[in-house]
Amino acid sequence: MTADGAVRRIQSESQSETPWEERMGFSSAVAAGDRVLVSGTLPLVDGNLQGESDPYEQTKAAFSNAFAALEKFGLGPAHVIRTRMYLTHARDVDAAGRAHKELFDGIRPAGTLVVVSGFVDSRVLVEVELEAFRGA
Repeated sequence: MTADGAVRRIQSESQSETPWEERMGFSSAVAAGDRVLVSGTLPLVDGNLQGESDPYEQTKAAFSNAFAALEKFGLGPAHVIRTRMYLTHARDVDAAGRAHKELFDGIRPAGTLVVVSGFVDSRVLVEVELEAFRGA
């Protein structure tokens, strides 16, 4: 809940960023109490896949998009307490891990990495989620 007791939800700026939000009925991020949850985020910018077949670049782009959702609540990477990375190939663990370390080495959130069979867009190699804490 926000200071006034409400849960606050935000949507992506455009359907090209996350075309599934409207179709499936979810928010890109939700604030409730001291926590902000960022939904699964892809490496898309204006509907275009970033990083093509490069899991390192896709990881950085996906987290950049997730950070943009956090910014709408006045938060940044330092507020992140948990990350989740979903990869389509175990061979990409080192590349995604390197990008994660560059972004979070000084913060060290709790982290989960899972290899999945695929995503709705078969070109995507990485999807990420964030959980942030905005309390004192």
